[in-house]
Amino acid sequence: MLKAQDIMTREVITVNENATVRELAALLLSRSISGAPVVDDAGKVIGVVTESDLIFQNKKVHLPAAFAILDAFVFLERPEKMEQELKKMAGSRVGDICSRKLVAVTPETELEELATLMAEKKIHTLPVMAAGSLVGVIGKSDIIRTIAQGL
Repeated sequence: MLKAQDIMTREVITVNENATVRELAALLLSRSISGAPVVDDAGKVIGVVTESDLIFQNKKVHLPAAFAILDAFVFLERPEKMEQELKKMAGSRVGDICSRKLVAVTPETELEELATLMAEKKIHTLPVMAAGSLVGVIGKSDIIRTIAQGL
């Protein structure tokens, strides 16, 4: 069974959390990648940013459903969710729009588990970590390439 280390991209393109959204868009476009790990000033991986995060910034604002009882409003969704969405939509730096719920794998993670993670959690970019360091990255294109090559 193939593992992450067999299909990962070893020359990882990262983006600093302080980079602008415009710089991120230019990087993704010029390098023909759909996402990248986000690092802090010390080089530590703190999240992942993808094309979807850029597209999210241009969507319509979703107002949470609510109803009024007497003089109070009862929200059917968490108001915090709307607040988070607005912050992400208004973000000007990569750190504002990236996903900080880091889902990473190890070099030993099997292909089947990689595909399952990506499909079930709707993840496009998986950092590959070993001993706390970034050693590679796996994108959907890496898995598709593996399928096309019949490995």
